[in-house]
Amino acid sequence: MKDIFDKIRNNRGPLGQHAKESHGYFTFPKLEGDIAPRMFFKGKEVLTWSINNYLGLSNHPEVRQADAEASKKWGLGYPMGARMMSGQTSEHEKLERELADFMDMEACYLLNFGYQGCMSTIEALVDRNDVIVYDSESHACMVDGVRLHQGKRKVFLHNDMSSFEKQMTVATKIATQTGGGILVVTEGVFGMSGDQGKLKEIIEFRKSGKFEFRIFVDDAHGFGTLGEKGQGAGEEQGIQNEIDVLFGTFAKSMASIGAFVCSTDDVINYLAYNMRSQIFAKSLPMPLVVGGLKRLELLKAQEQKDKLWEIANALQSGLKNSGFNLGNTNSCVTPVMLSGTLGEATKLTFDLRENYGLFCSIVVYPVVPKDVILLRLIPTASHSLEDVEYTITTFNKIKSKLDAGEYHSDKVLNTNA
Repeated sequence: MKDIFDKIRNNRGPLGQHAKESHGYFTFPKLEGDIAPRMFFKGKEVLTWSINNYLGLSNHPEVRQADAEASKKWGLGYPMGARMMSGQTSEHEKLERELADFMDMEACYLLNFGYQGCMSTIEALVDRNDVIVYDSESHACMVDGVRLHQGKRKVFLHNDMSSFEKQMTVATKIATQTGGGILVVTEGVFGMSGDQGKLKEIIEFRKSGKFEFRIFVDDAHGFGTLGEKGQGAGEEQGIQNEIDVLFGTFAKSMASIGAFVCSTDDVINYLAYNMRSQIFAKSLPMPLVVGGLKRLELLKAQEQKDKLWEIANALQSGLKNSGFNLGNTNSCVTPVMLSGTLGEATKLTFDLRENYGLFCSIVVYPVVPKDVILLRLIPTASHSLEDVEYTITTFNKIKSKLDAGEYHSDKVLNTNA
């Protein structure tokens, strides 16, 4: 019999295998100081594009005041216990009503964490007779929710409606045999590539009568950034009222912790009594709930969203005009795709941070294909047009260096040597 820790010692995983060289720099970096376009990394000020603070609410004076006053009044302990047992408050119910009203949905339920909540919602919606059909680039929290499902699951190629139709045909046959139904799982905005899920096209299959299903949409990156009101990708695509279960998080536009799920009264009531991760977990602390109400108020005002898109449009158009490949993004998420080895990716990123004072996330294999370097930029309402101009100029410089072979390396740069 083997020691189960043997495989941990001998196989650190595709990313963990480089921990010795990259920990604390490329992985698990520490950004310090106030959450803002300029923060500190390794003691140096850097222009950062890696914070999901879309609307710039993290340090908004009204938000900071609301958070401080709620913390002083309630502390971080109240309410104690799970919602079902002793953690219910009027403030929780108020935030749920306001979110449901804003999203044009019947009802809403607060969730402790985005990852946990998304995973648990998917698992609770289906039983072993049902079939899940999901997009191949769904976020890890969605994939883990699918894995918890004890019935059949089918995956379709990312935003490929031909593949979707094929998998739905198979799923329909299975559901007919088992007596179950079909849950389609996709995203409003895919956080790595920035393209919106083809919600409208998926809904058309149901409208045409070709397939019967319910649809779950995780719109973490779309909520607050897309649509005339800021409802998200559903509003942007004109099918908000066709989404059956809509999931959103506070970790992006709301710059906080927690999440929510919206649907009909009966579905939300069912989830409240059947989501294990919420039934057996402590209620969302009061300061996060009261702070959420203030954040939602500012989100509705639209001023921050207009500024966000001024920056996002300037950044994306400037990069495209310089010849950079941004893929199919049609959201604020700005992926810049370059060609190069893992070693080149680390040397390029080191150069960006140390010599140009620019910090953005580096994404490499296995998250993206081999020999692809993805630099992901997240614009916010707090950035300036001067930040955009400097970034475009800097990216042109590092692209020239990459093409000239100045970053050539077959090994991961050891930042801990």
